[in-house]
Amino acid sequence: MVCLHVFCTSVGVLNESKSELNQRFCCFSGQMTDLLFMEKDLVSSLKDYIRAEEHKLEQIKKWADRLDVLSSAATQDPEGFLGHPVNAFKLIKRLNTEWRELESLVLTDMSDAFISNLTIQRQNFPNDDDQTGAAKALMRLQDTYQLDTNIISTGELPGSSSVASLTVDDCYDLGKVAYSEADYYHTELWMVQALKQLDQGETSGLVDAVTVLDYLSYSVYQQGELERALGFTKRLLELDPTHQRANGNLKYFEYQLSKQKKAEATEEAEGRHRTVSRGRPDDYLPERRKYEQLCRGEGIRMTPRRQSRLFCRYYDNNRHPRYVIGPVRQEDEWDHPRIVRYHNIVSDKEMEKVKELAKPRLRRATISNPVTGVLETAHYRISKSAWLGAFEHPVVDKINQRIEDITGLDVTTAEDLQVANYGVGGQYEPHFDFGRKDEPDAFEELGTGNRIATWLLYMSDVPAGGATVFTDIRAAVWPKKGTAVFWYNLYPSGEGDYRTRHAACPVLVGNKWVSNKWIHERGQEFRRRCGLQETD
Repeated sequence: MVCLHVFCTSVGVLNESKSELNQRFCCFSGQMTDLLFMEKDLVSSLKDYIRAEEHKLEQIKKWADRLDVLSSAATQDPEGFLGHPVNAFKLIKRLNTEWRELESLVLTDMSDAFISNLTIQRQNFPNDDDQTGAAKALMRLQDTYQLDTNIISTGELPGSSSVASLTVDDCYDLGKVAYSEADYYHTELWMVQALKQLDQGETSGLVDAVTVLDYLSYSVYQQGELERALGFTKRLLELDPTHQRANGNLKYFEYQLSKQKKAEATEEAEGRHRTVSRGRPDDYLPERRKYEQLCRGEGIRMTPRRQSRLFCRYYDNNRHPRYVIGPVRQEDEWDHPRIVRYHNIVSDKEMEKVKELAKPRLRRATISNPVTGVLETAHYRISKSAWLGAFEHPVVDKINQRIEDITGLDVTTAEDLQVANYGVGGQYEPHFDFGRKDEPDAFEELGTGNRIATWLLYMSDVPAGGATVFTDIRAAVWPKKGTAVFWYNLYPSGEGDYRTRHAACPVLVGNKWVSNKWIHERGQEFRRRCGLQETD
C-alpha cells in the first residue's frame, strides 16, 4: 500500500467511518519521515537541475562556437562544401537529428524567441526519410566505387580537396539505417567501423561497444557466419556478462555451430564441399555489377585499333551558315553506335542562366506507376529536374537553335529542355531513352513519334564520379563542363538501338548539372531519311 495514495483517496470518501479514516491517516502519518527525506532528495535533485541548466548553457555556447566556425567556412564555397558527400550527409543529419536535440536542450521559458524561430524554420528541415536517403547515398557510393568504410569515415575521398570525417555515432547511425532495411551486409560494415573507432579511443555519449557488438553479432549471423557471430557475442559478454539476449544467443550459436561442423565433416567424408557465399545481396538490376564497374572506369571495351579510328575535327554541319567561319570542335567518343562530343558548345554565362531558371522548379524525378497510374518517386533516378520551354528565356531559345543547327534535326517537335541536378550519390540507373515495342504508348500523347536522338549537355565539371555509361557496349563518357554528347536512339529504319542503354553514375564528389534535349521522329523525314537496314 502506498500511503500517500490512500490518504488522497480517502479525502474523497465522504461516508467513510472515522475509524477507517484514522487508520488510513495513521498509515500516511507513519510515512511522514520518509516523505521529509523524499522532499530533501527532491531539493537535491532541484540543485542538480540548476547545475544542469548551467552546464546546458555551456554546451549551447560550445555548440554555437563550433557551428559558427563550420558554417562560416562552408558558406564561402557552398557548392564545394556540399559537393563532398560526407558534408552533405552530416548537414542533413545535423538538421534532422542534432538540432532537434538542441531544441530540447534550449526549450525553457527564456527561449521563446529562439523556439519560435526554430519552429518556423523546422518546416524546411530534412526529415527522417531524408536522413535515411542520405545514408543510403553514402552506401551506394561505397558499393559503386568500392570504397572502404574507413576511407569514407576519414573523408579522404578520391577527387576531394577537403576532408570531412564521420564520428562513431555517424557510423552507428549508418549501420542502423542498413539494419532497418534488413541489409545485414552494410550493417556489418558500418558497425565494424564504429567498433574500430571506439577501440581507437573515440568516445560517444550515445552508443557503446555493447550496443554495437549486439548489432554486429546478429548481422553476421544473418549472413551465415556463425563462428564470427559467436566471437562477437563472447566479446559482448566480456563487457556485460548479464546481457540477457547475448546469453541466449551464445547458447544458440554454439548449438548451431556444433551442428554445422558435424554436417561439414560428413560432407567432407563423402567428398562434397560446402561453399558459403557472402557479400552484397543481388538486387532488381541484373546488370548492377557491370554498371558499377564502368562507373569506376573498368571494363571499357575499346580496343587500341578501334581507338585509333576515333578523331577530333572542326565541324560545320555541311557548311551551315552559322558555322562556316566558326566551326565547332567535334570529338568521336564511340564508334558503334556513334557517340560524339561537341566542345565549348555553350558559354558559362548561358549555363548559369539555365541553372538560375531551373533552380526554383527543381523537383524529385517521378514516374507513372503502370498499375495505378499515380506518379511516384523514381527510385532508379536520384536527382531533381525541371523543364524549360524556348519561350521562357532567349538563352533557352538560343540553345535549342544551336542544337538544331549542329545536329541538322528539327527541334520544334522535341521535348522541352530538361535540366537535372545530381547531388550526393545522385544517379540514374540503366535505361533506354526511346520507347520500346512493349511500350507502344510511351509518347503517344505528344504525337511526335519516338525519341530519335539524345542531346546531353554537361553544365558542370565533376571532380569524381558522375560518368555517363553505356552498359551494353561497355562505354563511358565523363562529364566536362560546356560540352555536349549526342547519339541516335533509333536506327534509320525506326527500330530502337538497344546498344544505347545508358546510365548516369553516382556523383562521388561534387555537384553535377546536365540538360537533356530529346529529339523526336516527326519533322525529321527529310533530315534523316529512313532506311531498311539496322545500321549506324
